Amino acid sequence: MAEKTRTKRSLWNIFENFEGDNVVWMIVLLLMLISVVCMFSSTSSLVGRGIEQSRINVVKDQIFLVAAGLLVIIAVYNIRNLAVIRWLSKLGFIVSFLLLLILVAKLNIGSFIKSGGFNDANRIIKVGGIQVHVFEIVKVSMIMYFAWAMDALKRGKLGGPEKPAWKKILYIYAPFAIIFVMVLSGGNSSAIIIGGMMFIIIAIGGGDFKDLAILIGAGVLILGLSYGAYKLSDGKIMGRIGTGVSRLFEKTDWEEIANTSRPGSAEWYDAIDEIRQPYSAKIAIREGGFFGKGPGQSTQRYVVSNMPEDYMYSFIIEEYGILGGMVVLMLYISLLARGSLIVRHCGKELFPKLAAAGLIMLIVLQAFLHMFVNCDIGPMTGQTLPLISNGASAFLCFCMAFGIILSVSRYASKKMKKEQMQAAPLVEREEIKHELDALDDFESGKVIDDEIIDQDYDL
Repeated sequence: MAEKTRTKRSLWNIFENFEGDNVVWMIVLLLMLISVVCMFSSTSSLVGRGIEQSRINVVKDQIFLVAAGLLVIIAVYNIRNLAVIRWLSKLGFIVSFLLLLILVAKLNIGSFIKSGGFNDANRIIKVGGIQVHVFEIVKVSMIMYFAWAMDALKRGKLGGPEKPAWKKILYIYAPFAIIFVMVLSGGNSSAIIIGGMMFIIIAIGGGDFKDLAILIGAGVLILGLSYGAYKLSDGKIMGRIGTGVSRLFEKTDWEEIANTSRPGSAEWYDAIDEIRQPYSAKIAIREGGFFGKGPGQSTQRYVVSNMPEDYMYSFIIEEYGILGGMVVLMLYISLLARGSLIVRHCGKELFPKLAAAGLIMLIVLQAFLHMFVNCDIGPMTGQTLPLISNGASAFLCFCMAFGIILSVSRYASKKMKKEQMQAAPLVEREEIKHELDALDDFESGKVIDDEIIDQDYDL
């Protein structure tokens, strides 16, 4: 009978058996569930357009992707020794450099690995027919690398030159500059996100004012030289710089051109192409209202070609209203709040603290950027909504990030319990026993209230 009760309790309270942060587990599962539901509704435009893939097939693919993502999370989460994650993290720069080298040099290694472009940007590697979005891997890899580097620098575990200044150049400054330049050649928003996250990790990892000033100077210099190369080469080198500049400073009124030019003309088509997606995203938000149109009732999904990727938040608001958008927003805010607790409970251990803080900030920052763009706040960035938008590479990379966060949360939880067990009690047991005995005597009538007060104050 007791055994049956135990089994029933474990089924109802399955999350109590997980050692990681239960709130983070719930956030992960809810985001994945939302991704499956939204993918079912947002991809019906694929049907009947010459694409051999129905809505059901798309949802099946997403379910398989979610299952693969859960396996990644569980595999990383079950790395019980943080020393293993620490050792793998120091390979982050090498992995990022090699992948970016294939992109920048446009290398093709036989027929198995090929460098490819997407949206006029070189950011995809095709491995045996599978597209790998390199920048998504670099985001996670470089956060983990700098978490390792700053921790090793603090503990004096970095090899190479004896002088600390040369160690910083070799392990901090050079990787920062190299990765920033290589990413900048393929995507402005990704370069800003990756560069910004590397800077934040170095800052919270103990970098002094001089280190931060050098990194800011290096970033400004790289941007200036890249723009100079773009202008001198007439756009043939660092072409994405021109795209970024036009999005930030271009004053062309495409709406006016669309209204005044002859329908069907080249100018009219150019203007329509420029305004179609951002305007459709705003229309989706406006039509969604507070409660939304309902599942499967979106109309803007037929207009925006990449609704499941770059404009997923607009789609969520169109079908589920501002209420649904607020639920998604609260999930990311809750992740940020839980992350602060996890980081705080890491104690003085720098590596898990930097790893968890960096990955959580990456997820929340990218989510907010996606939402801002969908709400027409800021220029188009092309950043997906973490663990919801379509895209296998980004989805699996964020799953790896969540696996590391959960592994760190388990470490933080165990560390907190250990400290609690080692801490001296606030009140000695003998003192508690004395108070309880006195209360029993008072209730039984053996002593009166005044006598208890006299005893307590030794009068």
